Amino acid sequence: MPALDNEQKLRQAFSLGLNLPESEINDNFQYGSSAQWDSISHMALVAAIDSTFDIMLDTDDLIDMSSYGKARGILTKYGVQF
Repeated sequence: MPALDNEQKLRQAFSLGLNLPESEINDNFQYGSSAQWDSISHMALVAAIDSTFDIMLDTDDLIDMSSYGKARGILTKYGVQF
């Protein structure tokens, strides 16, 4: 089985962290657009992203991460390529 690319890894992290099917996650997916993404699940999402990419997001990035697309942009600051 081929290794997952970073886009697939991010989609899986969102799916795991927010307990949603991957099919619901796209570039337009935003904080609050689903009952699944609230302040509590946001921390589970951050933990899933940190674990998936072996990084530790800083506080400003945690606050700024308001959509799937924004998460991708933030991860590029940590050397993750999409």
